[in-house]
Amino acid sequence: MANYLVTGAAGFIGAGLVEVLLSQGHAVTGVDNLNNAYDVRMKEFRLRRLQVLPGFTFRKLDISRREQVATLAQPAPFDAVINLAARAGVRASVEDPWVFYEANVMGTLNLLELCRQTCTPKFLTASTAGVYGDKAPRPTPEEADTNHPLQPYAASKKASEVLAHAYHRLHGIDVTVVRYFNVYGPAPRPEMVIFRFAKWITEDQPVELFGDGEQSRGFTYLDDIVRGTIAALKPMGYEIINLGGHQPLNLNELIRILEKRIGKKAQVKHLPPNPADIRASLANVDKARRLLGWQPEVGLEEGIGRLVDWYNTEREWARETVKP
Repeated sequence: MANYLVTGAAGFIGAGLVEVLLSQGHAVTGVDNLNNAYDVRMKEFRLRRLQVLPGFTFRKLDISRREQVATLAQPAPFDAVINLAARAGVRASVEDPWVFYEANVMGTLNLLELCRQTCTPKFLTASTAGVYGDKAPRPTPEEADTNHPLQPYAASKKASEVLAHAYHRLHGIDVTVVRYFNVYGPAPRPEMVIFRFAKWITEDQPVELFGDGEQSRGFTYLDDIVRGTIAALKPMGYEIINLGGHQPLNLNELIRILEKRIGKKAQVKHLPPNPADIRASLANVDKARRLLGWQPEVGLEEGIGRLVDWYNTEREWARETVKP
């Protein structure tokens, strides 16, 4: 069995990944700084579920702090460093771009240095579909232009990808970059659109919809993302691989699915379009099929149903995590 370092272990995708790795018998050192980018109760909920599982060790530290990352060095290297720690969010990155660069770029640099210094052979890092900007062909292949991101979040992820390539070229570290497309599922980040819409419809609150609602996404269920990420841990040299949903859905259609699942009518409040938002996003996953034998499996209605069920179970506190 392998020994992994997973950053962002209390995060939405990180916690799901750690849980599966532990169920497979691997040892995991999980790192998270439990910051207040969103309601920390969501992170604490995920972390509690992990801390009762055998093989899990938790370290509270900030990957953007070089001296803190250095304390993770150990006599035997990790089999892989899986970097899922990040500041995420399109609009938040416009408001405070500095914290995004500290976490996403300096954090990546510190972890790559850890790999170099400890001879850790594999580095996997998560990136975002946002690097493709708003002019990419759809479905979008990995070869599409990534030099025109629309906001600092995507720009910071592009910078981390390039940095990882430099370390692969200079130091022989095996690197996989997985570009995630619109991940959703239980216990998500509270600002995620499906979660916010589900909360607002359930609680009879106005659904804030930027623009006309025709902007579309290829939403991807958490379990599919975790499965693809684990598959991408195999040695591949340096590869960038899309992991994304296969069913494009616009926000008006999303609201209709949620109305049907929840059994309530949405009170839609239209707001002006946000210039940081991408109009449409959909992954070409041919490369993931070819290299990883991966494709998304969980359908939208099934996945949305699981999220709504989770919200109803944890509703007493989860409803308070979405900011008004």
